[in-house]
Amino acid sequence: MGLRIAYLMAVLVMAAGLNGCGGGGAPYESRAEWRDRVEESCLKSGVVRASSYVQAGSRLKGPSACGLQAPLKVSGTGGGRVMVTPTATIGCPMTAALDRWVQKSVQPAAHRQFGMPVVEIKQIASYNCRGRNGSRRGRLSEHSFGNALDIAGFRLANGQVITVVKGWWRGTPRERAFLQEAFAGACAEFFTVLGPGSDRYHYNHIHVDLLVNNASRGRHYCRPQPSRGGIPVAEAPGDLTTTASIKPIPFVGPGED
Repeated sequence: MGLRIAYLMAVLVMAAGLNGCGGGGAPYESRAEWRDRVEESCLKSGVVRASSYVQAGSRLKGPSACGLQAPLKVSGTGGGRVMVTPTATIGCPMTAALDRWVQKSVQPAAHRQFGMPVVEIKQIASYNCRGRNGSRRGRLSEHSFGNALDIAGFRLANGQVITVVKGWWRGTPRERAFLQEAFAGACAEFFTVLGPGSDRYHYNHIHVDLLVNNASRGRHYCRPQPSRGGIPVAEAPGDLTTTASIKPIPFVGPGED
């Protein structure tokens, strides 16, 4: 078990350098006014508070429209009971959404499938000034504003590690069900959610962000789309099917990588 966990975590570390929604590149873009307003409103609301695991960082201002007025260094969520590794640099809205998702979806799914909580979330990309999927053309990624997170795996209280790259298609029935339930919950919480089967960039992680253009009347952009009882549907190796059973959610809007 120890060697298996060490191997899986090493794979995650390698993936962080290679596949966090693409590589570098920062096309020029003007900064939308809503970004600073939303960030300021979140900070004033008190929904996110400073702690040993949520600490304020210095203002970030990169090339183009990149940056954050008040970046947060997030090393934990769920009241500090769930580690976030490595520490993520994200804005207040993403910090709050991450906490809600863990509480409402991730932990209930973990308890249903394994009878124990998640104690660590492995992320492979937070703030990073670059274009979508690393392109130097087109639009900036939501990572450029600390408004996105790429999640590659979870660790349970007993030490078991569940990775997206392995568990989504070839995991045990419980691992697949857990990932699909967590994914469907993310589709309700975040405005953009992309996972394996959505395109070639997201085979090993779940991308979540809060791009307001992808939120309209409670509808969010989520790929693969939950259908047939809420199960994300995509071409799976060997026609492997998933096992989650989540209420379907309607989705509209353009994608964000």
